[in-house]
Amino acid sequence: MHLSYDDFRARADSVRAQIDGACRRVHRDPAEVELLAVTKTHPAAAADYAARYGLRAVGENRVQEGVEKRALCSAAIAWELIGHLQSNKAKLAVEHFDRVQSVDSEKLLNHLNRAAAAAGKTLAVLLQINAGRDPAKFGAEPSDAARLLEAALACSSLCVDGLMTIAPLSDDPDVATRTFGNLRTIRDELATKSGVPLRALSMGMSGDLEAAIAAGSTQVRVGSALFGHRPKI
Repeated sequence: MHLSYDDFRARADSVRAQIDGACRRVHRDPAEVELLAVTKTHPAAAADYAARYGLRAVGENRVQEGVEKRALCSAAIAWELIGHLQSNKAKLAVEHFDRVQSVDSEKLLNHLNRAAAAAGKTLAVLLQINAGRDPAKFGAEPSDAARLLEAALACSSLCVDGLMTIAPLSDDPDVATRTFGNLRTIRDELATKSGVPLRALSMGMSGDLEAAIAAGSTQVRVGSALFGHRPKI
């Protein structure tokens, strides 16, 4: 990897300072917001850097890439799947990831639940909601969120930690603000009705993390600000 660890550490310090500043502006404790290092298309050394820095987890978009990279990674760090997951790869995801953030259908829930039961484990998941109603994004429709949660809670080998969303690409910062506020509202309503806290709100990336934190994000997913722009693959 072209990036040295010292350069990565400086970048991570800068992102962490940005997170801390965003928290202070809305009177939140910075300890409430986790930095997830997105290592997609970067080598296994990126995960080693994240672990060395003290981050709990890294995020990968593709199952196979994450499986291959984790096998090469010497560090003890959790792996989270943040990209779209096809049902036929559910078993592989269960075997190699510690949490799946992109659960957006009852069909996928059932595949993950069966695979987790067969593996003798309880898989942590987030329900991906298309809170920005963006046709270009995956995620359950907001109107389907309650039904999806009900189905997830019926899966004995899954643990629902919370919700995830991706804001639509837009030059208008209000679009991200509305999207994140919408997910927060959905979470609060679901938590009240279900009695399940749904503490995790995975929302916000390099370009919109401050708006996400203002809306209550508990985890921001950052790649380019930590590792530089990803190579095209």
